[in-house]
Amino acid sequence: NQVLEMFDHAYSNYMEHAYPADELMPLTCRGRVRGQEPSRGDVDDALGKFSLTLIDTLDTLVVLNKTKEFEEAVKKVIKDVNLDNDIVVSVFETNIRVLGGLLGGHSVAIMLKEKGEHMQWYNGELLHMAKELGYKLLPAFNTTSGLPYPRVNLKFGVRHPEARTGTETDTCTACAGTLILEFAALSRFTGTSIFEEYARKALDFIWEKRQRSSNLVGVTINIHTGDWVRKDSGVGAGIDSYYEYLLKAYVLLGDDSFLERFNTHYDAIMRYISQPPLLLDVHIHKPMLNARTWMDSLLAFFPGLQVLKGDIRPAIETHEMLYQVIKKHNFLPEAFTTDFRVHWAQHPLRPEFAESTYFLYKATGDPYYLEVGKTLIENLNKYARVPCGFAAMKDVRTGSHEDRMDSFFLAEMFKYLYLLFADKEDMIFDIEDYIFTTEAHLLPLWLSTTNQTISKKNTTTEYTELDDSNFDWSCPNTQILFPNDPMFAQSIREPLKNVVDKSCPRGISRAEESLGSGPKPPLRARDFMASNPEHLEILKKMGVSLIHLKDGRVQLVQHAVQAASSLDAEDGLRFMQEMIELSSQQQKEQQLPPRAVQIVSHPFFGRVVLTAGPAQFGMDLSKHKSGTRGFVATIKPYNGCSEITNPEAVKEKIALMQRGQCMFAEKARNIQKAGAIGGIVIDDNEGSSSDTAPLFQMAGDGKNTDDITIPMLFLFNKEGNIILDAIREYEAVEVLLSDKAKDRATIFKGKTIPNYIIDSNLEMENMDQKLSENDSHKQNSEEASSASQDVGAVSEEPEEGESSDVADPDSLSSAHADSDSVSISDQDSSTPGTDEASTPEPACTQGDSQPQEQKTETESNSKVNWDNKVQPMESILADWNEDIEAFEMMEKDEL
Repeated sequence: NQVLEMFDHAYSNYMEHAYPADELMPLTCRGRVRGQEPSRGDVDDALGKFSLTLIDTLDTLVVLNKTKEFEEAVKKVIKDVNLDNDIVVSVFETNIRVLGGLLGGHSVAIMLKEKGEHMQWYNGELLHMAKELGYKLLPAFNTTSGLPYPRVNLKFGVRHPEARTGTETDTCTACAGTLILEFAALSRFTGTSIFEEYARKALDFIWEKRQRSSNLVGVTINIHTGDWVRKDSGVGAGIDSYYEYLLKAYVLLGDDSFLERFNTHYDAIMRYISQPPLLLDVHIHKPMLNARTWMDSLLAFFPGLQVLKGDIRPAIETHEMLYQVIKKHNFLPEAFTTDFRVHWAQHPLRPEFAESTYFLYKATGDPYYLEVGKTLIENLNKYARVPCGFAAMKDVRTGSHEDRMDSFFLAEMFKYLYLLFADKEDMIFDIEDYIFTTEAHLLPLWLSTTNQTISKKNTTTEYTELDDSNFDWSCPNTQILFPNDPMFAQSIREPLKNVVDKSCPRGISRAEESLGSGPKPPLRARDFMASNPEHLEILKKMGVSLIHLKDGRVQLVQHAVQAASSLDAEDGLRFMQEMIELSSQQQKEQQLPPRAVQIVSHPFFGRVVLTAGPAQFGMDLSKHKSGTRGFVATIKPYNGCSEITNPEAVKEKIALMQRGQCMFAEKARNIQKAGAIGGIVIDDNEGSSSDTAPLFQMAGDGKNTDDITIPMLFLFNKEGNIILDAIREYEAVEVLLSDKAKDRATIFKGKTIPNYIIDSNLEMENMDQKLSENDSHKQNSEEASSASQDVGAVSEEPEEGESSDVADPDSLSSAHADSDSVSISDQDSSTPGTDEASTPEPACTQGDSQPQEQKTETESNSKVNWDNKVQPMESILADWNEDIEAFEMMEKDEL
């Protein structure tokens, strides 16, 4: 009953808030429609605007005895779902979720119709849709090898000009090898043999390309040449369901060759990959060498497959190890190390562990596995349940959520949990008459004798007879797997009871510490300030080193062995991953172009234009063409991190402040409260300049910044000193904050233009012809330089670390950020590699795109003693030349 209530909560919220969208977003209570939400990369390839969750859930409704809801759902699918969409989808995901869902729905629909109570109106509509979809997937198989392309356009196929796919060269082994059940079932249901033929050809090719000495397959393969691209081998992501479908194809289709192949692979798996209770990836050419030191959560299906195989002891061992990891983290992390620490902290509510739990209970009858199931249910309700469904875990250590509820959660999780606790009388049909696909869809076993258009002769080549009685050619009978000893399974589990805690001691949880007078909760990345001595001490305790780079940036590197304790090391890893996430978020934020600070008062008169970094909050200068003009004033305190003590000096002026100590948004709020009409933040890193450092944009503080209405710009130290020097020389300095430099006619519109400028304009007209030859070449070179400008993103003050250039241990991608940004490398990546990844070549900035003379002029402006003395002719001519160059630049709107 509890499982039924949980299913109702998830299903009803999908139907109410998301349908006909593909998936539910449970945190925001809306549907996920591809193209309307930010792209999640390959994950979105499962979405095809075909009401994915509803199709994936069809046969689950019947398993849970919800026949009325099933009948309504089938009618909705027939009426609403369109499969002819111009959208690129994953062949693998569409096959197992949509084609499998339609076939599973058809299987139980005809079963109910035969019983005479429900679905009497049904006339094979789901099967017709499945056949239509099957034909839409067939163009993906148009390769010389027979391996399918990984993606296909539902409307245009693969090679059509409008398909937007067909250029891929690689696919994963599971992607090409997890087709035979659905495609063969489609052929057997319809009598159209082409689907089964294509799926068999792909399986045959993978088998022939296995590494002959080890009998293992790699993770990814070239679909044209058959060469292995990734040569590591395991039973997790990328390979998992290939092995599953070899064994299940034998069960469903009765073809001995599939069992022969599975047994050959299984022997290699147990020889090389299985290191009880672990399952570790190895190299296919050197299978005695481990390829990595961590395991991914998808391998949790393997104990269930071993039960179907009849090899129960290692299934119990691996399952128990996985259960110990779950008891430590509440959920199974996406990846964890051999010493059971978190490697990837996400958990998208995957059902593979529940699947293995169900099969082990079916095989043993041990009530222990019912207790395991209860733990799964309790954790889902306690940690993943939200008002609009169940949300995936973004981090199993912190309990943070992700706005995601994948279709497989309804298709598989509740199906296995219900079957785990259901008695025979709770079922309206015999589940033993069906086989589960990898997505837990039901295909009837009677298909093995229906429409056999393909010969069952043994086509396996070079099959080596294995001397192992465990490889009998028959489906294991779960009722005779064990001696009549109720303690059999427990005797296998007992030695593994504390395997996780021994390797990775639990210690005192942070929640427990916070209840007493113990240490404070761990430092979060969003709160970190490099200028805070207490924070630096915490970093040291967590094994995190802080390195100041020459360009002013800060690099963070964690070494777990240097942490004060295992708990501190785990906090350090969490801190580093949060930093990576924060930086990743900034990379996705909108990149704004640079802005201009133009000094318009005497004696500059708009000739000095300083390149400024924009802000993601406050007035958008691109929408206010006139910009913001005013005299500048230095605030007190200079960092702007508390209430301004000289508001009378700041009111109706543009406030100057120093970077550091607090977030940019906080500075903006403080000066706005004091009456300022704008703000300029000056870098506190001595010597920094837009000539050598990539520009960046100031981001908010993670809160709503709509209350900030004044413009905010950022100047590096060198450019900021030009304004500060001018203040010391002239006191009253007026500037214009704008999206780009303005010409003088615009600046002085409605005002008296000094004779000095008029003279300069006349002289410029006389020199136009002389300069015209160089102008075209200069413009081309300037445009080429300006096109390469790169504006990075700063999430907050650099001391707080969110403005992060990140060298992700897996991707080693980096983003240009501010000059005090934090560069992160995990303990698994080398420090030199991190430096290279996180310290890019300087992007072209103002100094690169301007003529050299203009750069010199800008530097000299801070040093020239501007006064009203009579100037010699040489000096006046030099000034005219500078004016001409400045006007040229303004006319082209170049910064």
